[in-house]
Amino acid sequence: MKRMLSLAAIGLAGALTLAQPAAATGYTQTRYPIVLVHGLFGWDNLLGIDYWYGIPSALTSDGARVYVAQVSAANSSEVRGEQLLAEVKQILAITGAKKVNLIGHSHGGPTIRYVASVRPDLVASATSVGGVNKGSAVADAIRGTLPAGSLSESVVASIVNAFASLMGLLSSDGGAPQNSVAALNSLTTAGSLAFNAKYPQGVPTTACGEGAYSANGVNYYSWSGGSQYTNFFDVLDPALVLTSLAFKGATNDGLVASCSSHLGRVIRDNYSMNHLDEINQFFGLVDIFETSPVTLYRQQANRLKNAGL
Repeated sequence: MKRMLSLAAIGLAGALTLAQPAAATGYTQTRYPIVLVHGLFGWDNLLGIDYWYGIPSALTSDGARVYVAQVSAANSSEVRGEQLLAEVKQILAITGAKKVNLIGHSHGGPTIRYVASVRPDLVASATSVGGVNKGSAVADAIRGTLPAGSLSESVVASIVNAFASLMGLLSSDGGAPQNSVAALNSLTTAGSLAFNAKYPQGVPTTACGEGAYSANGVNYYSWSGGSQYTNFFDVLDPALVLTSLAFKGATNDGLVASCSSHLGRVIRDNYSMNHLDEINQFFGLVDIFETSPVTLYRQQANRLKNAGL
């Protein structure tokens, strides 16, 4: 028995020793810093709650340099894009890096695409996660019930802008301007198509295909979920089941159709994740039978590393 225990101890010690070099190699250690960009009504850290729940620490633990951007919670893709561009320049000045790897969730998708389009020299890659790249049926439905210029639009916009401003105050957006009408217009199908006409890089030319893997020196990637109700204990899942009705049967994550999320190289568009699971929210209550969202970000960092990015 003692001999068996001794051999087991030696085996365990050997396994731990072999595991050390693997961790030391820096699985997520990309050449360029990673910048995470939130979506509509997003934040960096709100009253101690991270938008990217557990993701930055998981990336930095194996070597990545990670920065969490804070742009307007609600505004147009172009305004948010200009805000992000200013932050990217600051990050490059601080780190001495020549480029960044941008990862954007939801409205963060078009936001990072704007920067990659107008300043491709500063961007190594743009990864869209559940990105609204060809509009959202939910935004179309809201626009349909709030006609442009109507009293109802004005009232709702005032309330939403106040909410977005409060979120900004409780996080760290520095008093960024909020314009919920501009955000809504950007996220509709019509608004997205107009945006794509100006900034087409990486956008598929077919309804549900892949886009160019690389454009102007920028590598494009995307992934998304295709489910809504994924965890019984997540109190937000039922709301996404309700909003999913706007898609009339098309595969979606509750707020974005899978085909609309496509950009560049599509890693996968049907993970058992909803729109919030894609950022490991609500507090990590995701489908326990699916790959962890945190793992997907680690894998993407490793993918970028292996591509020399």
